[in-house]
Amino acid sequence: MLTVSVLSLSTASSAQIGIGISVRIGPPALPVYAQPICPGPGYLWTPGYWGWNDDGGYYWVPGTWVVGPVGMLWTPGYWGFAGGLYGWHAGYWGPHVGFYGGINYGFGYGGVGFAGGEWRGGAFFYNRAVMNVNVTNIRNVYSRTVVVNNVHTSFNGPGGIEARATAQEEAYGREQHTAALAAQTEHERAASQNRAMFASENHGRPAIAATARPGEFSGRDVARTSGSDRGVNEREPARNGGNSNDHAMARPENRDAGNREQKSAAADSNHNSKPSKQDKQAQKKAQKQAKAEQKRNGGEER
Repeated sequence: MLTVSVLSLSTASSAQIGIGISVRIGPPALPVYAQPICPGPGYLWTPGYWGWNDDGGYYWVPGTWVVGPVGMLWTPGYWGFAGGLYGWHAGYWGPHVGFYGGINYGFGYGGVGFAGGEWRGGAFFYNRAVMNVNVTNIRNVYSRTVVVNNVHTSFNGPGGIEARATAQEEAYGREQHTAALAAQTEHERAASQNRAMFASENHGRPAIAATARPGEFSGRDVARTSGSDRGVNEREPARNGGNSNDHAMARPENRDAGNREQKSAAADSNHNSKPSKQDKQAQKKAQKQAKAEQKRNGGEER
């Protein structure tokens, strides 16, 4: 049974980039899993993470694909250890990827920036070296090698990943941001209501590690934790190698290397492909959803 001493803060800071929850025990290591294949153009990957519930402790929120706001990138949330407490820093959408604790979430999120893809005008292009995409359905692809790093520590600070935000990451953190989309919030809530997701039940090895779409916790496109019992996902996502978060991630020692330079998510390109009618509809829906989220949050910077 997971026993913890808890200090919970009922609300996040006004800027919504501060600590929202603090606990006295650290989260389990990040599980290793294969990435489900991308459902279609315009979907962006949001890596899995350990959430917290006062009643049951840590629970796993599976990584999933979401229709991202056009021109925006996701900065994952992370746990940071300071002053004897582990605090949760919520993720957000913005024009650049900011600091996320140096945590190696995999699939392009190697601890610094994002190497999984980039916006070129109104179309998102995927890096096949780290993203599991079907090139028959998605033509906006390229291949750029990323250094492998198999560290799965899930928190920042003493005893974990001791990384600090650079001046560039701090600047990105001050940009206008949008909170997690409604689909992401519902996805997390669904995970918090599934007892199998709690570390006290799965001992840090959740059977449902990732999903193709938010809230879809069953079916052939659900990825299991490597080494966990079969049953949830009898068939490994295999297309494009069934990319695992054990591969193609940036090393912490490379924090000052070339991946410091991030392109603006809204930058145009001469290589844009024309989105299909379905893609345009998905992008418009994402834009409306993002605007609604911004309005709901009062247009505050995160």
